Amino acid sequence: MIKIAQKTEQTLEHKTECLILACVEEKKPAGTLKKLNDTLAGAIGNAFENKRFSGKPEQTLLLNSPGKASNLLLVGIGKSKDVTAEKVCRAAATAAKLAEQSKFKSISADLGVFETVAKGQGGVYGELASAVAEGAGLALYRFENYKSKNDKDDPPSRVEKLTLLTPSKSRQAATEKAIVRAEKIVDAVHTARDLISHPGNTVTPTYLAEHAKKIARKNKLTCKVLGKKEMEKLGMGSLLGVAQGSDQPPALIVLEYKGAAKNKAPTAIVGKGITFDTGGISLKPGNSMDEMKMDMSGAATTLATLQLVSSMKLKANVVGIVAAAENMPGGGAIKPGDILKSMSGKTIEVLNTDAEGRLVLADALTYAQRFKPKEVIDLATLTGAVLHALGHHAAAVVGTNPAMIEKLKDAGDATGERVWELPLWEEFEKGTKSEIADLKNIASPGFGAGTIMGAAFLKAFAGEQPWTHIDIAGTAWGFDRPYTNKGPSGYGVRLLLRYLEKGR
Repeated sequence: MIKIAQKTEQTLEHKTECLILACVEEKKPAGTLKKLNDTLAGAIGNAFENKRFSGKPEQTLLLNSPGKASNLLLVGIGKSKDVTAEKVCRAAATAAKLAEQSKFKSISADLGVFETVAKGQGGVYGELASAVAEGAGLALYRFENYKSKNDKDDPPSRVEKLTLLTPSKSRQAATEKAIVRAEKIVDAVHTARDLISHPGNTVTPTYLAEHAKKIARKNKLTCKVLGKKEMEKLGMGSLLGVAQGSDQPPALIVLEYKGAAKNKAPTAIVGKGITFDTGGISLKPGNSMDEMKMDMSGAATTLATLQLVSSMKLKANVVGIVAAAENMPGGGAIKPGDILKSMSGKTIEVLNTDAEGRLVLADALTYAQRFKPKEVIDLATLTGAVLHALGHHAAAVVGTNPAMIEKLKDAGDATGERVWELPLWEEFEKGTKSEIADLKNIASPGFGAGTIMGAAFLKAFAGEQPWTHIDIAGTAWGFDRPYTNKGPSGYGVRLLLRYLEKGR
């Protein structure tokens, strides 16, 4: 992870390979930009006049400099009145990626513009400063665990250090706090990304369980792992049914964080942990099946979120539950038409073994009731249908509590990890009813509304407390943001942190 530090120094006196300047949208250079323009023989002014740069969001201008900063990288954050932490995060990510492409190893970012934008409010300044560090840290993520180390002749150039230029001594404490916060967020998101990036022959249900134990030891969390025998005693026939086609044993992983009074009901976060999904007997097409290592993204987000809330000492009680299994078409695999009995006692007709995520979540949601939660949130790469609805731009949210959904929407807008609500009408719940069992795991042919039907099925196991289901199939992989790279995004970690901080 990139090293982040701060320094209180005048912009024009700071020595660095590349100085990043966040610029609000203007018609001509002003303030620091005007001073820099004079030292650059009017190069910045010419860029404004020729409309190559004006400070629009994520717009960039890279210039060689004769001053102490060898290069200047201007990045737009939009109109001053419209600046948000998310826009700053995107701008910082854009700049950091360009700096790395330009082979800079050490970069600096001037925070002076936020003095004006924040209008003297320390909290706002700190949030914007944190967004700079967060955006850069997230954008520079790399997963190279399986690459040969013999590429010494042409090693890749990486940005190794980011220095934040604090505008005044009075802002040093706020900047330091911002750096600490950003580093914890980036570390947690990278935890999720790493778990998703590993191939299925590394990340098995057992691997997830061992990783959860490591998180628990490091962050002083309580960890419990239920194996096959414990699940059999509890009657988790739905989760066990999915796992029986694989040689890999399933695991139900429970992490508990207690940051509030013991008698305060926790928020339960439940994650789908299908470590590889072939579709089972209802086999998926071979094209892009390699990406199905990401079908445990809900689990990765759950584990990383518990890591984050603990490292930040959040004043809340949170339980993370992961239903981990592999969905394989082995000789013992469940078949279309089989009937499973869940922990809740409800029976399920399996019409498609590739709708397995809802089967493992059914038992995990039932198990969550043991903690008497005040609310339950589940995250799952549940349906391909959500891609048709929302693409890679937002996750779908379906639930039973409008206030809870609104808080999630607000958290999504603030972090850029947006959610979009879909309805859960009575007709959809009726569509989950089976003629020969209590429920069926997919609707009848032609019913449609695949994403909602997945949620309607889960509602039968969610309990009476407020509950929301977040379908992250379109955002966990290929999420369209400057601070994400190709592949895993770690979507949901920042969303849930914001929700837990602001949604109470």
